[in-house]
Amino acid sequence: MKVIEFLEQAQGKTLTSFEVLPPLKGGSMASIFKLLDPLMEFKPPFIDVTYHREDCIYKETASGYYEKVAIRKRPGTVGICASIMHHYGIEAVPHLLCGGFTREETENALIDLNFLNIQNVLALRGDSRQFEKKFVPTPGGHHYAVDLVRQIHNMNQGRYLDDMIENGQKTDFCIGVAGYPEKHFEAPNMDTDLMYLKAKIDAGAHYIVTQMFFDNKHYFNFVERCRELGINCPIIPGLKPLTKSYQLQSIPRMFHVDIPHELVKEIQKAKNAEAVREAGIAWCSAQSQELKKAGVPCIHYYTMGNAEIIRRIVSAVF
Repeated sequence: MKVIEFLEQAQGKTLTSFEVLPPLKGGSMASIFKLLDPLMEFKPPFIDVTYHREDCIYKETASGYYEKVAIRKRPGTVGICASIMHHYGIEAVPHLLCGGFTREETENALIDLNFLNIQNVLALRGDSRQFEKKFVPTPGGHHYAVDLVRQIHNMNQGRYLDDMIENGQKTDFCIGVAGYPEKHFEAPNMDTDLMYLKAKIDAGAHYIVTQMFFDNKHYFNFVERCRELGINCPIIPGLKPLTKSYQLQSIPRMFHVDIPHELVKEIQKAKNAEAVREAGIAWCSAQSQELKKAGVPCIHYYTMGNAEIIRRIVSAVF
C-alpha cells in the first residue's frame, strides 16, 4: 500500500512513522527488530530505511603506500525493507540517492524493488562524500533529486532508459521527496529552494517529508508558502529529539537548522546527561502535541537508533 493512500484513508487523523538506519557492516537484522519492536504498539503504517552512499578511506598497502578505497559502512537498505515487510506486515520506504548510482544502476534497483512489491521510495540527492567540498554526481548518474524523480515517474509510465524496450511494465511507486522548512543550505534563498521543491512535485513526487526542525513556526510557515506556490501534496513534519548537550553545536553545523533560544537555555541549565535528555524529550513531545493538534497528516520520527526515547515521546502524544 502507498504512503499517500495511508494519509488519505486516515481522514484527518495524524499518523506516526519512524526512520531507521541500516546497521554498520557486520551487524544484523536483530538490531533493527530490537529498535522497532517497542515502537510497533503505535501501529506505524510505514517505516523509512535510509541509504548511505559509499565513502573513501586510505589504506596502507604492503609496500607502505596508501591507496584510496571505496567502502559502504551501512549497506543493506533493500534487504532491510524486505525483512521489515515480511516480519511486521507493514510497508517499508527505502531511500534512493543520486550519489553513488548511475542511471542504469538506479533503474536496476527500482526493478528489484518492484519485484519485491515495495511500492514506496523516498528520492533524495544525497550528501557529498567526506573528502568532497560539494556534491559531485556519479558519472552517468543524476545531478539533482528532480532528475531521480523523473526517472521513477518515467518507469511508472512504462518508460525505461533503453528506448528499444516496448510495452515495458509500468511500475507503481509512490514517490516522496525532502523539504527544508529552513531552506536547503546550498540554496541561495527560500524562494529558490521552494522553486526547486515545486519542480520535484511537478515531476511526479506525491508527498514531502521535512528535514528536522525545533521550532514549529518554521514548519507552519513552510507549509503556508508551499500552498501559496501551488504545492498541495501532503507535507509530513520530521522530528528528532535533542538529547545530548554537544548537539547544540553539532546539529546546526551538520544539518543547518536553528535551535530556539528557549531550548538552548533548558539544555544549558541541565545539571547532568539525564537532565539534558529529559529536556529534549519534553521539547519534542510539546512539538509533537502542537503538530498533532494542528492536524498534520503524519509525524515522522528520526529514531537514530534509540527506541526508548522515541517511545516515550510518542506515548505522550498518541
